[in-house]
Amino acid sequence: MSPNLDSAIKIQVPALLLRRLFGASRRDEAKQLQRTPAPVGRRRVFVQTETGCVLGMDLDRGDNAHTVKRRLQLALNMPTGGTSLTFGDRLLENDLSFIRPDSPLLLTRNSINRSCSTPCLCPVSKDFEHKDCSGLVEMLGCSSSCARVKRLVDDVVTAIRSGVDPVPISSGLGGSYYFRNVLGDRVAIVKPTDEEPFAPNNPKGFVGRALGQPGLKRSVRVGETGFREVAAFLLDHDNFANVPATALVKITHSIFNINCPVNGGNLAPAHDQQQQVNSKIASFQQFIAHDFDASDHGTSSFPVAAVHRIGILDIRIFNTDRHAGNVLVRKLNGGTGRFGCQTELFPIDHGMCLPENLEDPYFEWIHWAQASIPFSEEELEYIRNLDPRKDVQMLRRELPMIREACLHVLALCTIFLKEAAAFGLCLAEIGEMMTREFRGMEEEPSQLEVMCMEARKRVAEWEPFSATAEHGEDTDFQFSVDMLGEYSDVVRSPRFNGSGSKVSSFRSPLSKLVESVDEGSDGHEDQNESDRVLYAGWNTSSVPSKAMGHSGNASKSAMNRSADEQLPSSMCFVRLSDMSADEWDVFLEKFQELLKEALHESARAAVGQRMKQRLGTSCKF
Repeated sequence: MSPNLDSAIKIQVPALLLRRLFGASRRDEAKQLQRTPAPVGRRRVFVQTETGCVLGMDLDRGDNAHTVKRRLQLALNMPTGGTSLTFGDRLLENDLSFIRPDSPLLLTRNSINRSCSTPCLCPVSKDFEHKDCSGLVEMLGCSSSCARVKRLVDDVVTAIRSGVDPVPISSGLGGSYYFRNVLGDRVAIVKPTDEEPFAPNNPKGFVGRALGQPGLKRSVRVGETGFREVAAFLLDHDNFANVPATALVKITHSIFNINCPVNGGNLAPAHDQQQQVNSKIASFQQFIAHDFDASDHGTSSFPVAAVHRIGILDIRIFNTDRHAGNVLVRKLNGGTGRFGCQTELFPIDHGMCLPENLEDPYFEWIHWAQASIPFSEEELEYIRNLDPRKDVQMLRRELPMIREACLHVLALCTIFLKEAAAFGLCLAEIGEMMTREFRGMEEEPSQLEVMCMEARKRVAEWEPFSATAEHGEDTDFQFSVDMLGEYSDVVRSPRFNGSGSKVSSFRSPLSKLVESVDEGSDGHEDQNESDRVLYAGWNTSSVPSKAMGHSGNASKSAMNRSADEQLPSSMCFVRLSDMSADEWDVFLEKFQELLKEALHESARAAVGQRMKQRLGTSCKF
């Protein structure tokens, strides 16, 4: 329902309704939590420094940020002056009563112009081991949906205590490990957050950023791909798309990589390093036995329903990295799968989903024939039953560290999917409306972005918003996603036909990639964009040789280059992260109005195109 711009009273009604539908801002939520009684008894939390150190500690009701820092200082023998304790978007100070058990907190330095070469302080001393009495594997957050992960965790702990060690995965750009059961079978893939590309303890030489700074994608921060993997699993209701069970854990083992010893001294000999016990926060995902990935197999045999289900998930979470390599394929010899076919698909590596701003997504399936087939009634029913309000609330409950901007992207894309599917668009058509075009050397905004740009313009023109409100509420955070530059709201190329369809010559920037072709890979460990692909335009001398299709570890040139030199430039046409709660509510109203107009305009353009093809170009009227 459109707001009546002539009446300030009537305007408030839909805005308040939308606020209830899609949730208030984090600040409003914090105020509400402050009015509720503080949790009774102790709560166990895990504090991680921006260099990757992790310490488990118990919070009492009277604890505050200062006492947490003091404990870190004593346990890790590190200075905590000039630092801030954060929890997602929130800067923690005196009141920690809303922090729930098993939550991960992050300690960062306050200075924006921080040095990326500061030695990291790592929890490897005996003093640390004495003070942090954590278990081998502890789940961060607890949910009935993680029952499968709990069983896997129990299997892994039993195996470690029986002497069955995990196996490091040599391929890819980030650190990842196979964890096994007592029989030696692979049961889980573990990816520590501080071993991601550009993270402080990356084992392949891709270092140079602190946790919380922009990563491979400017709107996906270093150290935050793990909870995105968990979010994709939680959003895959009823295992609709076959996402493997995933959870966030605090896990301890000597196999994990540490680039700098305590107090920045010299590294210990390799034998001694194996005796050090290193605790990490990591994603813990069920290992899926498979035969190959989609890049090694003709896609024509894939079940239509399986492709549709993966595509529906990708649209909801705005996946910027759905290439064929992160769709696993299992052959069902002598039997049939969920859809009566002899192959089963499993989507993995969702660390680049739910960005903080709209970027250029990459949907490999957009070129597959299955994506042009209309949705089935079962799929349409699933889409109709999606509730962005409930999904946002669920992620806030299960992953309280998730940033509000990520939830904005989820709500926006779910609304877009529901409207477009109800209008009759197929999966490929919806994906094309979300994908950017390249004309010459310039990037054009997608139709989705054009609608968002116009919606933001209308929000800015709405009288009740003062200049103060337009600056947003949460301006006191330490640094922004684009603090390192090259991430601008300015539309460089305004040429865009918002009503037309995508041309067949469309090419995503991710189609011009150099992929890892490690012959020894099993196809489940190195499929993340950060592990498998490199942007066009990167100097190939600055990337690990394994990612260039050669054997061996990361090249020395990559280890000696800064992260800024290795990162490609990004483009942002419209932001969703700097709106207040009221602005966001009105933005969604305006967006839905524009979306309906665009869908009808697209339908008229398609009819005209078919008429032109039928009559021929020689017919003049």
